[in-house]
Amino acid sequence: MTIRVIIVDDQAMVRAGFAALLSAQPDIDVVGEAPDGRQGVRVSRTVHPDVVLMDVRMPELDGLSAARELLDPPRGVTHRPKVLMLTTFDIDDYVYEALRAGASGFLLKDAPPADLIAAVRVVASGEALLAPSVTRRLIADFVRQRPAPRKDPALRLNGLTPRETEVLELIARGLSNQEIAAHLVLAEQTVKTHIGRVLGKLDLRDRAQAVIFAYEAGLVRPGDSAS
Repeated sequence: MTIRVIIVDDQAMVRAGFAALLSAQPDIDVVGEAPDGRQGVRVSRTVHPDVVLMDVRMPELDGLSAARELLDPPRGVTHRPKVLMLTTFDIDDYVYEALRAGASGFLLKDAPPADLIAAVRVVASGEALLAPSVTRRLIADFVRQRPAPRKDPALRLNGLTPRETEVLELIARGLSNQEIAAHLVLAEQTVKTHIGRVLGKLDLRDRAQAVIFAYEAGLVRPGDSAS
């Protein structure tokens, strides 16, 4: 199955470079591009891509606002693409909010070409792009600056079993499914089942939102690591 992608970035050279790289892949088809968030939303609703590569900082409508429009569309609009945020900085004050809004992750613009290609495939498959070396630090930095955990997320944890809570905690600490399986001495398929139940019970879109939820609920705190 071919992955349909659009590229939204205010730099023409960036759009051209990414388009050339992705179009060269047999399973990826670049079906559109836009120089700002407003046009990006319009193009997305016209061509219905699977993945939108969205720059964070743009004129007219920034990437965060555009992501919100795509992921929480008005009544009558049913298409919701996966959104992968692109940023120049590994710590960007828009990214945390983008993840909360439902973006599937983010990628640095200077990442190796292979990482961009892999990121599109990961996001298109329904997984969140959570690189522990960057994403966990970013989330932790923002949570550290925010007020104490809100009551609602903490109360929602009560609906999880002890094992599901444990799995959610390990997700938030940046472990992959394979690492969680090894840590808990479980089959990887069992871990996937637990993750599916966690997302379903908490009404979360993907792993990215699960990480945000775990921090806001106080399940994990900045500096925590799996022991």
